[in-house]
Amino acid sequence: MVEAKALSVETIDSKVLNLAKQDIVWHTVSDLLEDVPNKEMLGINMVEYAGQDEREVEIQVSELTKQLDEMIAAGEGGLIGYQVCNDLAGIGRIYNMRKKAVGLLGAAKGAAKPVAFAEDTCVPPENLADFIAEFRDLLDEKQLNYGMFGHVDAGVLHVRPALDLCDPEQEALMHQISDEVVKLVAKYGGLMWGEHGKGFRSEYGPEFFGQELFTELRRVKSAFDPLNKMNPGKICTPLESTDELVKVTDTKRGYYDRQIDITVRDSFKQAMECNGNGLCFNYDTSSPMCPSMKVTADRRHSPKGRAGLVREWLRQLTEQGVDILDIEQKSLNGTSPVKTMIDRVRNTLNKRHEYDFSHEVYEAMNGCLACKACASQCPIKVDVPSFRSRFLNLYYTRYQRPAKDYLVANIESMLPLMAKAPSAINLVLKQGWVQSATAKTIGYVDAPLLSSPTLANRTKGIDSFDMQRLAALSQEAKDNHILIVQDPFTSYYEAQVIEDFVALARKLGQTPVILPFKPNGKAQHIKGFLSQFAKTAKSTAGFLSQVADLGIPMVGVDPALVLCYRDEYQEILGKERGDFDVLTVHEWLLPKLESVEVSATTREEKPWYLMAHCTEKTKLPNAEKEWGAIFSHFGATLNTVPVGCCGMAGTFGHEVDKLQMSKDIYGLSWKPNLEQLPKERCLITGYSCRSQVKRFEGVSPIHPLQALLQIV
Repeated sequence: MVEAKALSVETIDSKVLNLAKQDIVWHTVSDLLEDVPNKEMLGINMVEYAGQDEREVEIQVSELTKQLDEMIAAGEGGLIGYQVCNDLAGIGRIYNMRKKAVGLLGAAKGAAKPVAFAEDTCVPPENLADFIAEFRDLLDEKQLNYGMFGHVDAGVLHVRPALDLCDPEQEALMHQISDEVVKLVAKYGGLMWGEHGKGFRSEYGPEFFGQELFTELRRVKSAFDPLNKMNPGKICTPLESTDELVKVTDTKRGYYDRQIDITVRDSFKQAMECNGNGLCFNYDTSSPMCPSMKVTADRRHSPKGRAGLVREWLRQLTEQGVDILDIEQKSLNGTSPVKTMIDRVRNTLNKRHEYDFSHEVYEAMNGCLACKACASQCPIKVDVPSFRSRFLNLYYTRYQRPAKDYLVANIESMLPLMAKAPSAINLVLKQGWVQSATAKTIGYVDAPLLSSPTLANRTKGIDSFDMQRLAALSQEAKDNHILIVQDPFTSYYEAQVIEDFVALARKLGQTPVILPFKPNGKAQHIKGFLSQFAKTAKSTAGFLSQVADLGIPMVGVDPALVLCYRDEYQEILGKERGDFDVLTVHEWLLPKLESVEVSATTREEKPWYLMAHCTEKTKLPNAEKEWGAIFSHFGATLNTVPVGCCGMAGTFGHEVDKLQMSKDIYGLSWKPNLEQLPKERCLITGYSCRSQVKRFEGVSPIHPLQALLQIV
């Protein structure tokens, strides 16, 4: 492939490839990397051609593919097939998979994680195959798992053997292997550093460069960095300096991690397993990954930063002899509310002027929108909202909560009562002095108005939920029913959406039944009220498990709250969650399309534009594509608009201390896209996102199901 005069040749082995297949990124390239029937794909090579003359490039590709066809027919070289991609977008997706697959190595299961200490060895390309063979023998002899990828055309190989650096013996093995790799690289006429800075391999510099050349390198360092401030010891030291080079045996992160009690490490895996790959330092405004990091440019407000802070917090607690898991368990079991309040007030007053590292952790956690993009976008699946809720739960056993947290945590209990007099409540909320007082006392702004008329009044004509009646239906009748699972925000603030869903279901020949409102509890989880959330989740899961026995599909309108049943419920309840499944609207609609007749004359000329909820499109990566297929079936065009987070995220955007951040995040991708598009044709799946657009644009966008109601 190198001899075929390619611009570049990249390779990744089976380890890296299989990890990519398990990640969200595979959905973007699966059509470009199809499996060969009856053959196992043990790795891929990416060969790129480019030039000023398109015809010349085509000839080069043709010559290579002809040679590959001959080799495949003869069974030579382990080749099983190839695919050609010649569009820029596809090429970008392949390279993005390759880039992310590197980080995915850190997602390997178990305590041993791939470590980049022999990271970019470089030998002449003609020696690479023999070098790789010996390198594999070396690692196989140590019985280590590892992944390999690299730049074949340049002879650069990236190798990451899996080691548990919390284990002193395996840390020592890292040094031993490093010494042997140095000898192997020298044998094949190469260098230990093909691309990156030397870092923990700096100690081998003098040996590789020779004393004369290394002295000249130090002379350059003296001229530009005489005080040894920039990456001290990671390449060389100033000529006059007595500072030492960094060594493989120097203190590493594992030294600090091993100070944390092992049961605590295992319990906080979402933070402990962050390998520092830094893909969360993402400034792409259309990417959902960590909106707080984008607008603050502060790495403490990234998944990597938050994970690092939690690790240090856990280390300090262990050092102080604090049994954090015991405290957490007691908080989940619950104590007298009065005693809890007294303890918190006393602790707040007593510790107010003392330094506490947990305040630094809190500052970073307080800026998290709990959008959960990190839980799928991060190759290691660092789930910040998960350990954030645990941290907040523990933090507030020591310090008093702000009043707004109690408002958010209890909103689902309050809404059914408020809905008994929506007009009166709305009249009060509209008063300027009420808004001002709420902002100053509770720290809450722009409270949305309740739906009037209420959902109950809007849906008086449909069948009420009757367990016995539904259970007595034939299976055929059940197949024509749908159970609509209410969520607090759509039911009480956007009742029109549920009313339209009922109408859509009827148009599609279904009989809709609205389930009684049961609190979801996601807001309690976000704010760290884990004891309350566990009770809410247990009660609602029990109800939904009973309803699931009917064998009638249950569907929820808001994707974030539907996904809460799958994610946070499983996390807090485990096996007690029960066996039930609540579908999103598009998950329910897609399989129905085959049985829905469409008029041949139905065709919409103007396209619709979909702006999906960030949690939905990260947890359900095919959601946008499936919405597109649904609209296409009904003769309409749905264009996906690439947007990140809208900045609302439940109640985040309503909190005074987060209002500016909410506006800044909205301005990254939502505002500029809405300025260019016809707002009346923009469809938004998330309640939070619709609420944010209504607040800043003064228009009321609709859910995709409401557009379908117009089309069907």
